[in-house]
Amino acid sequence: MLDIEVYNNNQIPAWCPGCGNFSILRCMKQALSELDISPDRLLMVSGIGQAAKAPHYFRCNLFNGLHGRDISVGAGAKIANHELLVISESGDGNTYGEGGNHFIHNIRRNINMKVFIHNNQIYGLTKGQASPTSDTGMKTKVQVDGVINPPFNPIAVAIALNASFVARSFSGDPEHLVSMMKSAITHKGFAILDILQPCVTFNRLNTFQWYRQRVYKLDDSYDPTDRKLAFEKALEWGDKIPIGVIYKNNRPVYEEQLQQLKDGPLYKQPVTGIDYSDVLKEFI
Repeated sequence: MLDIEVYNNNQIPAWCPGCGNFSILRCMKQALSELDISPDRLLMVSGIGQAAKAPHYFRCNLFNGLHGRDISVGAGAKIANHELLVISESGDGNTYGEGGNHFIHNIRRNINMKVFIHNNQIYGLTKGQASPTSDTGMKTKVQVDGVINPPFNPIAVAIALNASFVARSFSGDPEHLVSMMKSAITHKGFAILDILQPCVTFNRLNTFQWYRQRVYKLDDSYDPTDRKLAFEKALEWGDKIPIGVIYKNNRPVYEEQLQQLKDGPLYKQPVTGIDYSDVLKEFI
């Protein structure tokens, strides 16, 4: 097991005291340490938002992309070098709102990358307007009369698209969160981990106490390969919220179906025997 300090880059997180992001950051470092994944083998991509700052506090390969475009960047990197562990990491607004299209279609592709979503049900960076996962009725500085749209259900959407791995955890339960992160990382396929992460500044409804009164762990009797049962769990929200591996399957991963990668990562393959002269003439 690697020393957890190997992932530290001595940057000071710019988050509010008590933010659930701190727990997620610590748990990610612990999970990677326990799996012996060295920083040079890891690429973390993120979009925009408070949650998307997390890779800045890691010693690893990093790409900070546009709002909602981190999954597409990660997918491209994974295809170019499928020897890397690629983790796409951002918040609920970035991933389910601006990045919803990339979220949906990369589930379909089943690229072997991991998507960790800090889901605090609010836009934290832009000061507290409702996000796609905000509960109906929540009042914010923008939605002064309360949110009128029903919340986006990422778990149900992922299961409907037959995602190969769908899990949920809670930043207030570090032991469970580390376990879910390790399960997602070691799963072969597009792995989604929705992390309930209270925003202590702008979301005074979905607090640590609110979640602790509602979350419960799926026990060993639960079968995550049962898609119908997984749908039932995906629809549980309110008085009871399940956490754990909700659904998984063993679909073929995208990279293994690309003939271009049969000889290894693209960056290792020589580029020879190609005549570009006719193409270049068009620009002369």
